[in-house]
Parts: sequence; C-alpha cells; structure tokens
Amino acid sequence: MARPPAFKLAEVLAEIRMSPSAFYRLRARGQAPHMIKLPNGELRCRRADLDTWWAACERDSDAWR
Repeated sequence: MARPPAFKLAEVLAEIRMSPSAFYRLRARGQAPHMIKLPNGELRCRRADLDTWWAACERDSDAWR
C-alpha cells in the first residue's frame, strides 16, 4: 500500500497562507501542525495532520462559535 504524500514546508505555507517566520513562531509554541523532520533536516506534513490542525483552528476561532 502506497503512503499518502507528505507536503514540503513551502507547500504547507502556501496552503495556509502564512509566512515562514510566523509558522516557526507557532511551531515554537507547539501550535503548528505536526511536522515530520527528515534525516536531512527538511520538514514534511501529512495531509491528515494538516487537515486536523486546520479543523482545530476553525473550532477555536470566534467565527466558529
């Protein structure tokens, strides 16, 4: 069974429309989507992890309430 593709950091940033510096601040606070760090130091994010994070952001926003 083939694994679903994991997005590169640039692809994640484009999808959530966020700057790298803002993303790294979220990541430092533990509020970013789960990222996988590869042996070469690059970051990847699975689609399911990104969707879960996005849904949690929507639930926590005032517009959701």
